[in-house]
Amino acid sequence: MKYEPFFIKEALKDVKKSDPKLKEKLKEIIVNRVANDPTSGKKLVGDLTGFFSVRLSYKDRIICSVNEKENHLQC
Repeated sequence: MKYEPFFIKEALKDVKKSDPKLKEKLKEIIVNRVANDPTSGKKLVGDLTGFFSVRLSYKDRIICSVNEKENHLQC
């Protein structure tokens, strides 16, 4: 089952400022990995319980939560 990804406002700002290569890598990870299996990333704990993290680069990562009812993926 594929999930529909949605980006929060802060994430969209970060993406717009990103390098084109990083944007392409982000698109590839979201479309090919996270949208198909959002739990494929690292399960987070503490304040971020319920979120999953996937490494984008050494200093950047994608953090997403899943809404099973609406089939949405919020990043």
